[in-house]
Amino acid sequence: MEIRGTLIGKLSQFKGSGARGEWVKQEFILETRESSYARKVCISVFGEEKVRELEGFSTGDTVKASVNIESREYNGRWYTEVRAWRLEKETAGMAVPEDASAPAGITIPDQDEGADDLPF
Repeated sequence: MEIRGTLIGKLSQFKGSGARGEWVKQEFILETRESSYARKVCISVFGEEKVRELEGFSTGDTVKASVNIESREYNGRWYTEVRAWRLEKETAGMAVPEDASAPAGITIPDQDEGADDLPF
């Protein structure tokens, strides 16, 4: 599953140790605009490598997070976690790569060509 949104904050790191050794986890907040209302989602990354990867993102960046959603029961209550396994920074514009070709029958004019030619 993928969630896209604007990074609006990073929470403090959690560190601990377990049967398999030391671990680290950090949560961050994405604000999505998938509907007419902005929604905030708290997402976590687990492990030293993923926490370092999250450090490369800044507040205001547009992020695409590939996530798994998992729920666990503890003492009769259920807890749900949204854990990111991949983070990607998205660009604001929809830039077209230079080597991209147009579908058959469609011509893409050069940027300079026809800059002064207005149809009205």
